[in-house]
Order: sequence, then C-alpha cells, then structure tokens
Amino acid sequence: MNKTGGQTVTICSDSIGDTADAVVQATLRQFDSLHVTVRRIGYVKQEDEIRALMEKAAAEGGFVAYTLVQPELREMMRAESIRLSVRAVDIMGPMMQAYVDTFHNEPRHEPGLLRKLDEEYYRRIEAIEFAVKSDDGRDTNAFLKADLVILGVSRTSKTPLSMFLAYTGVKTANLPIVPEVKLPDVLNRVEPGKLIGLTMDAQKLGHIRKERLQAVGLPGSSSYADLRRIVEELEYADSVFRRLGCRVIDVTHKAIEETASIIRSYL
Repeated sequence: MNKTGGQTVTICSDSIGDTADAVVQATLRQFDSLHVTVRRIGYVKQEDEIRALMEKAAAEGGFVAYTLVQPELREMMRAESIRLSVRAVDIMGPMMQAYVDTFHNEPRHEPGLLRKLDEEYYRRIEAIEFAVKSDDGRDTNAFLKADLVILGVSRTSKTPLSMFLAYTGVKTANLPIVPEVKLPDVLNRVEPGKLIGLTMDAQKLGHIRKERLQAVGLPGSSSYADLRRIVEELEYADSVFRRLGCRVIDVTHKAIEETASIIRSYL
C-alpha cells in the first residue's frame, strides 16, 4: 500500500497524456480528492516501461488510466493489470472498439493525433491574429516573422488573400504599393522566396476601383479609378517586384482560393 497514506492515479500514454488527464481530472472533481496525486507518464513506447510503471502503481496501491493505441502495448497493459492485480482503465479502447464494430473500419494506431489536431488549431488562430495585426503594412517589423509577405497595388485582393492563407495556418503580412510612398527598408531583408507580388489587368482593376468608390459614395471620376493612374501604379509595382525578386501572380481571372493554392505550392 502507499506508505504516505495518500492516493495515486498514474496516467500512461504513448503521447503526452492530455486525453487521459482530462478524464481523470473530471473524475476527481466528483470526489473529495484532496490527497490524490496524479502522475503522468507520457511517450511510452516499450513494454518494459509499462511493466515498471505498473509495478510502481501496485506498490502504491493506486490505479492506472491509459491511452495507448498500439495493440501490443495495450495487450501488455492488460497482462500486467492481471498479473499485479492493479486496476487499469482503458480510456480510448471501448470507444475505438465501438467505432470498429459499428462502422467496420480500422484505427490508424497513430499516437498523438488529438494533440496534432490541437496544435493545428492553435497554429491557425495564431496565423489569423498575425494577419490582422500585419494587414496593410500596419506592422512592418512583422515582415521578418511572416511566412509570406504579399505586395500589390490597391484592390488586388491582398487582405482577403492574406486572411484565407491565415486560415490554413500560413502567417501572412501584406503591404500596399503606392508610387508616392517609400517602401520600408525591412523589405530588403525578407527572403525573396517569401515575397509574393500581385498584379492585375489595368482595365479590370479600374472597374473594381470604380465599384469600390460607388460603394463608399465617392465619384467614379476620382484619380483612384483613372486608367492612366492605374497603369502608372502597376508599372511601378512591377519594378518593385523585379528589384525584390518577388514571385508574381496575375490575379485578373483568379479566385482567392486559386491564388492561395498557387502560393501554397511555393511553400
């Protein structure tokens, strides 16, 4: 028995053990478990590790909660449970078996999938926050931390493209190219492979800008939608792209998803 007089629950996992820990903690809240010690043992890969932790649990008089997806490790846990008379609770096994029996499918037997899903989720959230903070050149210092920096004149879909890529976990910053505005020096320190330049047919861009002006109640005759001005901006942007060594994508007839797919192929 446990010589300290306390109670010990051992968590055993072939990943980090978050799933079993969540179940154990939820269970403990149903009891006056002030003196319960929860020991987590993760990344268990060998049968000898299971034997050792089970013998320790037997000496302490505790029980084990486990999430093991490898069949040989699960079988070893069951055998040691019987040999040492230690209660071992299989957290995932019954659910996996129910899935197999009902849907006639086989599990992947890959440890840590839940953690990988969690990591992917938080990576996307971080990328979205990054894109919002870095939109339209708000934080040029972020360029060096970005996976991609998108450059282009106004209304070439830099922001929606940045957000779309962020939803896939790509940290994206963007910067509008304006002939009268000096480019930030930090751009010269960004790896050319991370720079994407967006261009568009001048007449198509003029149509988009006129619609934008109408949407905000401004006259369509503004220089913002003037074709000569647009050609000037596009030519200047093209010179910037050449100087910086950007990959250039013509987005005239491309949906956001299509452009994003092309960009992701570069990564």
